[in-house]
Amino acid sequence: MEDGLVLRSDAEAVATLTLNRPDKLNAMNPAAFVELRGHLDAIAADDSVRVLVLRGAGRAFCAGNDLGSIAAGERAPSPHFQAETIDRLEALPQATIAQVHGHCYTGALELVLGCDLIVCADDASIGDTHGQWGLVPSWGMSVRLPERIGVAKARELSFTAKRIRGTEAAAIGLANQSVPLEDLDQTVVELAGQIAANSPGTVSMMKRLILDQRNLGRTDALERERMLPYGRPADMEERMRAGGR
Repeated sequence: MEDGLVLRSDAEAVATLTLNRPDKLNAMNPAAFVELRGHLDAIAADDSVRVLVLRGAGRAFCAGNDLGSIAAGERAPSPHFQAETIDRLEALPQATIAQVHGHCYTGALELVLGCDLIVCADDASIGDTHGQWGLVPSWGMSVRLPERIGVAKARELSFTAKRIRGTEAAAIGLANQSVPLEDLDQTVVELAGQIAANSPGTVSMMKRLILDQRNLGRTDALERERMLPYGRPADMEERMRAGGR
C-alpha cells in the first residue's frame, strides 16, 4: 500500500484524491483530515487543475468518522478543523466530483456533500447514522443534506438512520448518477473530462455564483449575477474565436 492517508494523482487537468486507509474502510481520523486539508489548499492554488475527483481505496469510499480515534482521544489541530476542511472542499475554485462505492456513512456523507457532483455505484450503501450512535452532526449534514434532497427526505434519512443504495440516491437527487460498479471509474473519467474541456473561469465563476445564491434572497442573487461580480473568464475571447472549443 502506498504511503499517505490521502493520495494525490494528476492526469489531463484532473486531480484525484484517494482516501487511503483501506484496512479501516477509509474511516477518517484527524490525521487523514490534516492530509486532506493540505491537498485541498495545494489544489486551490494550482491553475493546472480543472477538476478534483475524491474517491476511496479498497472496498469502500469511506465508513465515516473513525470512532476508534474518538475513543483514543485523538484530536484535530482545531475544534472545527474537520467541518472547516469540508467548507474548503465546497469552496474550491475547481469543479469537484465524489466517486462513491461501498460504504458512505455519516461523516463520509458529510464529506461528499461538500462536492459539486456525486457519482456512485448502484450497490453503494449510503446513510446518515448519527442517530444510531447517539451523535449530533457538526460537519454540515443538517444544512447540506436538505439543500441536496429537500427537507422532508433529509428528515427521513437522518431520523431513521437507514441506508440507501446508489440507485435510490440517484433517484432522490442525492447522487447525480448511479452506475454499475464496473462502470464507475470510466463514468467519472468521462464526466471529469467533459468539465475539464470547458472554460475553467466559467466553471469557477458559476460555482461562486451558485454559492452566493444560497446566502442571498432571489432578487438580490439575480441582481448580483447581472453585475458580473467575478468578471469574465480569461479565455472567453479565445474560445469565442474558436467557436466554443
